[in-house]
Amino acid sequence: METTSRAVAQTPAAESGQQVPSARRTVDGYLEAPFPWYGLDEAFTGPRWLMQVGSAADGAVEHGSIGHGDEPSVRHETAGEDRGRFAVVVTVAANPVRRSPDGTGVLEATSVSSAAWLAGVGLLSFTWPGQMDHSLRDDWLDQQTETAWVLADDLAGADWSTLSLPVDGVPTPFHYRESEFGWVLAGSTSQGVHVGAYGRGMSAYGLGFAMIKDIEAYA
Repeated sequence: METTSRAVAQTPAAESGQQVPSARRTVDGYLEAPFPWYGLDEAFTGPRWLMQVGSAADGAVEHGSIGHGDEPSVRHETAGEDRGRFAVVVTVAANPVRRSPDGTGVLEATSVSSAAWLAGVGLLSFTWPGQMDHSLRDDWLDQQTETAWVLADDLAGADWSTLSLPVDGVPTPFHYRESEFGWVLAGSTSQGVHVGAYGRGMSAYGLGFAMIKDIEAYA
């Protein structure tokens, strides 16, 4: 199964573990994407907010995330604390292997595994243990990120189950897994994109996804 470059997929975060607000709020990158964005369908009536986009090595927008519910944070997190209810939807362009614009290299293909890994890493960015010593945090994140990569590259493995959820009203199969940090899922749409999602405090079983008609309304 083809997988995306790890360098493309990494999500920047502030020292606190919370994503940088200025990077999350701009709609410009979303408007540059040549593919449609997905979010939760109209059954979800809570807050919706932009996060940020990611680009391939040629600079083209390749993926991005839309948040739903409580904006997640790991600040001042303590054991047993309610960390909010949220779901983040990741849209990934379904790109084949292709030559870089300068002809010097090859841009890797994206796949459902790409969406699964982006979702797994996204969940980690908001769930590292707040009690952990900062000297251990980087090692923990590296270890968990590597685990997320291995899991995403083996969607047929025992760690994943199959969950059917509506996408634009059509029942669609997703790969789904749960962990102590929350849940992650990934699948494909008929519109030339892969969709990943992650969250906690909101059950994935009742979710549905739909193409976003006006991304500027989220800014």
